[in-house]
Amino acid sequence: MMTVRQWSITQASVGMRLDLFLCGQFGQLDPTDSLSRSEIQRLISQGQVRLNGTMTKASARLKAHDCIELRSLPVHETKLKPEPIPLDVLYEDQDCLVINKAPGIVVHPAAGQPTGTLVNALLHHCSDLAGIGGERRPGIVHRLDKETSGVMVVAKNMLAFQKLLAQFKTRTVRKEYLAVTWGAIFPTEGRVERPIGRHRSDRKRMSSLYFLNKARPALTEWRVEERFIVTHKSSSCSVSLVRLLPRSGRTHQLRVHLADMGFPVVGDKVYGQQKKAVRQHIVVHPVLGAFPRHALHAEKLAIDHVRTGQRMEFCAPLAKDMRELWSYLRRLNTNEVSGIPELSIRRG
Repeated sequence: MMTVRQWSITQASVGMRLDLFLCGQFGQLDPTDSLSRSEIQRLISQGQVRLNGTMTKASARLKAHDCIELRSLPVHETKLKPEPIPLDVLYEDQDCLVINKAPGIVVHPAAGQPTGTLVNALLHHCSDLAGIGGERRPGIVHRLDKETSGVMVVAKNMLAFQKLLAQFKTRTVRKEYLAVTWGAIFPTEGRVERPIGRHRSDRKRMSSLYFLNKARPALTEWRVEERFIVTHKSSSCSVSLVRLLPRSGRTHQLRVHLADMGFPVVGDKVYGQQKKAVRQHIVVHPVLGAFPRHALHAEKLAIDHVRTGQRMEFCAPLAKDMRELWSYLRRLNTNEVSGIPELSIRRG
């Protein structure tokens, strides 16, 4: 059923653009059904917004006593299919859902993978989705790569979607990751501030060293938690467990910065195996080299609650494979680690 909302323009709003006026007004009647400026512009172009009874443009300037009528269509059901995929839920309320994403699951359906994604799982889990942009679906405000595990927040309605997006845009969200990297990182803490863009010779990769013109600023802070020297037969190499705090949100940022520093993430097939030293380590240490994914985990996420503004921090326990990897690295001078024959690991 179509709903109709009306506004009469007072002197205070004279001269405003129509789309900007609606941005400030539309969500007041129902905050959970708020709309972004681009979505309001789409409604105007579709003729769902009338100014004094006629179709108009988003740039129309308002006059005193103008009458605006917005005809909201009911939220339509998504074409995506709900699927009973297990979720590790850390927190849930009427506005958002925080999960510990498992490694190996794609966040959003795309060409070649319409099912089996996190969105399919969320559609099955959440019975109270209010709709995002006119469609009943979860609001993905940030993504983790398929192989990356850890904490993610998902919006259930437009209010939460807009508020969370704003927090990511203004960088008030705090994120912390853990990674296992090849090499002994020194000093113990520091920061890397290098712009990231598409690799100039490989469009499927990003780079902070060899990028095209359209690079964007990126900043990563890091702190070494532990260092290890891994000895196998007569050869050895160094490995680090490092905590990462991204201060920007570029594609593959952490993996790119680490690789370009010379310390690629263990298991990273995109940014790691191009390094000659890493290829040698993989040959010499086949077990660590065969870790099935990049060893990167989003451990902590801090956000402001979308209604109360209260600061909330969530912590996602390590996925089983990374927990086992860390355990192997901490077991000193032993050959008894299951599945790792003749592997000797000591702290560095």
